[in-house]
Amino acid sequence: MELKDTCKMMESKDFKERFRAEYFQVKIRTKKLEAMLEKYKVGVLQFCPNCSYEILFEQLVYMKQYLRTLEERAKIENIGLEE
Repeated sequence: MELKDTCKMMESKDFKERFRAEYFQVKIRTKKLEAMLEKYKVGVLQFCPNCSYEILFEQLVYMKQYLRTLEERAKIENIGLEE
């Protein structure tokens, strides 16, 4: 799934579908940031970020926590997170 695949979901009148879109978007962005940080760490990133590795890593930590929070809420509200 890509970010573009979540657009219609975000426009849904069903809050569960919007919730799923939010979850998938955060998951996609988290994976991309994690991949970027891997490259940053070994010095093969194709650009030089203005932010330090530490700031970006802190962002990743919070994004992963947000995903865990969304997953817990999905269980409570009976929202399926399968693609």
